[in-house]
Amino acid sequence: MLLFFGCMGCVYYEVNKYNQWLSALNFGLVVLIVVQCFGCCSGAHLNPVITIAAWIYNMLSAFAASLYILAQFTGAYCGYALLHLLLPSSLCTPNLCMTTLRVDITVWQAIGIEFCTTVALVWVTCAVWDPRNIRMQDSAAIRIGLTISALALAAGPLTGASMNPARSLAPAIWHNSYDHHWIYWLSPIMAGIFAASFYRVVFRREVDSADINNPKLEAIQIP
Repeated sequence: MLLFFGCMGCVYYEVNKYNQWLSALNFGLVVLIVVQCFGCCSGAHLNPVITIAAWIYNMLSAFAASLYILAQFTGAYCGYALLHLLLPSSLCTPNLCMTTLRVDITVWQAIGIEFCTTVALVWVTCAVWDPRNIRMQDSAAIRIGLTISALALAAGPLTGASMNPARSLAPAIWHNSYDHHWIYWLSPIMAGIFAASFYRVVFRREVDSADINNPKLEAIQIP
């Protein structure tokens, strides 16, 4: 769903002229839809980096995390292939939904941008998982979806704002184009490990079951 509906929003045609605002908002809303639909079933990670963060958080075993990641890459490729199957060839441009660097962005700048945006995404996700927020899950899909839109608006024109190796790999395989593709693996994975570990050690606090059911949870002082 992420690659199929998200990349469909990147298609350029006369009525729907592509622009960064449209693409960023579309991807965020697609994430919102998927999290709302499947968050209760599997967590709706959509992203190997988020799965790595969940593993660091002890929410998944290594075996379960590996299955999640396999499903994410498989689903991404299938979604992108389905998009090409259902769209006319005139709309399937060679660079459709590819994550590429702006011509004047250096490799080190791209690494830094992808690292920072992924850290922000993982921190928002870790905050959603934080035991202190266990009673505030109704808006999780909105929070994560709008986070994706905001980060895509900020970094999309510079690096494509991937933050997700599976999202970048599917178009790269389809078009056999791997220019600077390693950046979209190295930066997000490093950022995910750093951000999840940092949040777990510095910010996360445990809350017992009595406090979780307390309607005044927000007033409880967590040591």
